[in-house]
Amino acid sequence: MQFFKVKTVEETFSLIEENIPAIEQTEVRELAEALHYILAEPVIAKENVPSFDRSTVDGYAVRAKDTYGSSESMPGFLTLVGEVKMGEVPTVSVSNGKAVYIPTGGMLPRGSDSVIMIEHCEDVDGLLNTYKQNAPAENVIRTGEDIKEGEILLNKGTKLRPQELGALASLGITHVTVFRKLKVGYLSSGDEIVPYQTETLSAGQIRDINYLTIAGLANEWNVDVVYGGIVKDDFDEFKQKARELYDQVDGLILSGGSSVGAKDYTTDVIQSLGDPGVFVHGISIKPGKPTILALANGKPVIGLPGHPASAMIIFQLFGQRILRKLKGEEIEHKPERIFARMTKNIPSSPGRSDYIRVRLFEKDSEWWAEPIIGKSGLITTLVKSDGIVEITSEKEGVLQGEYVPVFVSR
Repeated sequence: MQFFKVKTVEETFSLIEENIPAIEQTEVRELAEALHYILAEPVIAKENVPSFDRSTVDGYAVRAKDTYGSSESMPGFLTLVGEVKMGEVPTVSVSNGKAVYIPTGGMLPRGSDSVIMIEHCEDVDGLLNTYKQNAPAENVIRTGEDIKEGEILLNKGTKLRPQELGALASLGITHVTVFRKLKVGYLSSGDEIVPYQTETLSAGQIRDINYLTIAGLANEWNVDVVYGGIVKDDFDEFKQKARELYDQVDGLILSGGSSVGAKDYTTDVIQSLGDPGVFVHGISIKPGKPTILALANGKPVIGLPGHPASAMIIFQLFGQRILRKLKGEEIEHKPERIFARMTKNIPSSPGRSDYIRVRLFEKDSEWWAEPIIGKSGLITTLVKSDGIVEITSEKEGVLQGEYVPVFVSR
């Protein structure tokens, strides 16, 4: 193979970003059927979440100042005057020296401004002993604290993960406008390649396992694959099969014809499909140097090496980036699991494993993890997070600048 100027990995990523367009066709999908699709328009909140002040714990709604000075050795005393029922507007209110029982998620009764956890008090025949003082708004989520009416909840290009679906459902949204599902074609080439179902191989034959591995990866990324079969090392047949498949799909994957050899027709076949043609012809990477990337009349074409390990690595590294760009996804390149440095101290209790949601960003060629601080009931802390940090049970926390493992969410 006569390589053009071989590109670095970083150059290849940049060329993918420059050359690959997003598909324009959209569809409206029911929320329950929209997992892993890409939003084609931003979602603006039409109401507050929550729509009322509510408790984040089981406990008692109180006026915070009525608990001041309470401790284990010197408890405070409040009079119980009723309870809040789930799904109902409280009929009781809280006044000086009074308390109302409230379950997690219950609506805060009038007059109260905090909730003391049930573990920190004791009901003795209607007299509530309080063993801890509360701060105003403690254990309470205020109206609109999670999502405010009129704000952009999700931007165009957002991949709908389970947490995004939950946030949308909290607003009563039942349908979303997304980019339609991609369909790509896959074509194997080579005189030695035979269907993977072949029971007995003749001398020199190789089963087509690349189809299963590459199609399997594409399916994991919510992309349908049309199998074009196996084509021999004949230019005219290869060109015809590639054209037939190209006309049916949004992008084309060719496997096997990109190694050095006299029967290598891949570049010429790709160039025949449309302009502007090949923009990467060889990448400075091992394995996988003989990789071809092209754009033919708006459709990406990927020429993978024939070696199964090389093909899979290249497709994971570059094929996924191309398909995500084609799907209209806003791409932030983050690995699946990394070590990152914490931006601040995070305390933890020994004997208990803590899992902290974090936002990842790159600074001075290092990954940093910024904790997403928020009350446990806030849905948007899930949407804003890029991953989770585990603080194991034997640790008392992590220090600012310390390296921690981050499990990156997709």
